[in-house]
Amino acid sequence: MNPSQDRKIPAPAVNPENQPYFDAAAEGKLLIKKCISCGEFHHYPRALCPFCFSDQTEWRDAKGTGSIYTHSVLRRGVPVPYCIAYVTLDEGVNVLTNIVDCDLDAVKIGMKVRVVFKPTDGGPPVPMFTPV
Repeated sequence: MNPSQDRKIPAPAVNPENQPYFDAAAEGKLLIKKCISCGEFHHYPRALCPFCFSDQTEWRDAKGTGSIYTHSVLRRGVPVPYCIAYVTLDEGVNVLTNIVDCDLDAVKIGMKVRVVFKPTDGGPPVPMFTPV
């Protein structure tokens, strides 16, 4: 049994600032923001760079691959166990996400992962990650 298939994922709060991110997710693409002023990638997508506060940011396609920086499996107090993790994308930015479609006990720090897009309850799909 794959627990992540039974878990209801709430719809994200979509607004004009992050709309392109979720539009791309609906097309199976992962976008991240890059600051033109300082050159840093950042996630969660926002208009202002969190490093230098410039408004000169642009959307970039991400490879959708990376490795698990840290993780925790939630089992108590939730209807279906799931794994929350920080994934360091190959572009160098950390993404707070879920690890899905795998044995939760097999998830390890440093594990290579790739993006998958999971449907939400009444909203656009969201990027999550699965072991390679």
